[in-house]
Amino acid sequence: MRHLMSPLDFTTEELDKLFQLANDIENNPKKYAHCCDGKKLATCFYEPSTRTRLSFEAAMINLGGSVIGFSSAASSSASKGESVSDTIRMISCYADICAMRHPKEGAPMVAATKSSIPVVNAGDGGHQHPTQTLTDLLTIRSLKGRLNNFTIGLCGDLKFGRTVHSLISALIRYENISFVFISPEELRIPEYITEQLKELNIPYEEVIRLEEVMPKLDLLYMTRVQQERFFNEEDYIRLKDFYILDKAKMSLAKDDMLVLHPLPRVNEISVEVDDDPRAAYFRQVQYGVYARMALILTLLEIEV
Repeated sequence: MRHLMSPLDFTTEELDKLFQLANDIENNPKKYAHCCDGKKLATCFYEPSTRTRLSFEAAMINLGGSVIGFSSAASSSASKGESVSDTIRMISCYADICAMRHPKEGAPMVAATKSSIPVVNAGDGGHQHPTQTLTDLLTIRSLKGRLNNFTIGLCGDLKFGRTVHSLISALIRYENISFVFISPEELRIPEYITEQLKELNIPYEEVIRLEEVMPKLDLLYMTRVQQERFFNEEDYIRLKDFYILDKAKMSLAKDDMLVLHPLPRVNEISVEVDDDPRAAYFRQVQYGVYARMALILTLLEIEV
């Protein structure tokens, strides 16, 4: 039995196989419509989510399975003091696989050690968000045709952004990737990540102005400044509109650059960019369903 706690839990070869499966699901949905008949997914979400929870649920329903679970800690027995360990033991009696989101880093890992069913980390604090990373990699691979030889800019909240941290840790395993970190001083990428890049001789640069690096990017990964990660509202208000991607900035970019965003967006991408063919963030949402469908099949060891 396998769990998914980090994007590094799968080798690049295993990821390639997973992405091939996801692309086959995309092209042949009827072939997979009953693969999980009789199977149940439990979505245990201790903090709010729209995209991730509904994406998991859509993935399981598309495979013919069903879904149980809760959407906030307040609507679970956690509000009565039940531990994550006891919750997962109980869930293991009801479901075949569990997707867990939790505000505390490492909580899904604790659950995995006590679970008798596969557990997927659906986001733990500011730590990891591996299924978003699978989504990001599948989107890049499907739309760019490769997972190597490009320069990616990551913009916005690079300090608290778990999607950014997960994506970087996954991309450093591929060849000829260069990183450009675009953030205000207060939201810079954590030092442990830049130290790792230095050790691996992977090129990166840190800048404050988005405009100056737009022409060199093959991919731009925008993120929102996350209000829920801030300790005081003054800092959040000061930084929330630090970057706004608009048509003027897009005019500086390559014709084939792609814009990704884990969503939800607030103000960081103007709606005028939505009609630009390089805007890939809503296609990214669809790839998230295919990635999670492929992951469910893989962890349940269902072959088609």
